[in-house]
Amino acid sequence: MNKFRKIQIVAFLVTISSVIAQKKPSFQKGEDPKPPNMIWKLNKQMSDEFKGKKIDEDKWQISGQGWIGRPPGLFLPENIKVADGSLQITTTLLPQKIIRDDKIFTHGGGYVGSKAGMTYGYYECEMKANKTFMSSTFWLINNRKGVKGCDKRTTELDIQECVGEITNPAAWIKNFDQAMNSNTHSRNIPEGCDYMKGSHKARADASGKVYDDFHVYGVWWKSKDEILFFLDGKFQSKVKPPADFDITMHLRMVVETYNWNKVPENGGMEYTEEERTTYYNWVRTWELVANR
Repeated sequence: MNKFRKIQIVAFLVTISSVIAQKKPSFQKGEDPKPPNMIWKLNKQMSDEFKGKKIDEDKWQISGQGWIGRPPGLFLPENIKVADGSLQITTTLLPQKIIRDDKIFTHGGGYVGSKAGMTYGYYECEMKANKTFMSSTFWLINNRKGVKGCDKRTTELDIQECVGEITNPAAWIKNFDQAMNSNTHSRNIPEGCDYMKGSHKARADASGKVYDDFHVYGVWWKSKDEILFFLDGKFQSKVKPPADFDITMHLRMVVETYNWNKVPENGGMEYTEEERTTYYNWVRTWELVANR
């Protein structure tokens, strides 16, 4: 068999395995919550296996969509790449500080946001966190631009937010580096609109540091008032959001700095490039449809 033919066969097998992997979400046996007579249908515009050589900018936006990052972490498109079958966002120490919008930035992160949006469905990714004080995240948020009336509020669904290194001694952040930390936020309520402001949290044990291995982080956004979280395909907890979650949201994969987890005195970037990188092997979005 010649070399070219071997390459063709390998490429074909990779394609087939990718298709097979996308037939249904990554639930453990007996954990799939779909109702009878319904099936999961993949939303291709909000899903990616990251098998190419560059990010698909028809699906994903990487400049922040007006958000440049929370100081001191600046979103940098050059910190984002697709390689070796994964989306990779690498944390960096800037060679010199940058001032943007009268704010000082000393570190670089990255932002990947879906152009398409959806409401109810199952959202999942396979992710390994970076080892630094900066975040590794997977979440959803609505787009308020051009929206009028009471829908100009913010609904945010955090599936996983974690850090590799904790620099804050506060009790509430203990084990933030070895857990699936989830949240439902309601804020920016327009005047005269009858929606509650607040946050309802959930947490699940990751059985080790979040940077030690890949985990599958998932959420079933079941309805406006029911959110179910899954870790490695197993149900963990159910949350009722503080206000109706019935607005279209968009996916976010973001590496940023938190104002409650300060930069270490040494800058926090003493790790290898691999250790400073958050890896997403895939992201998949599913909607329930009738099984015809």
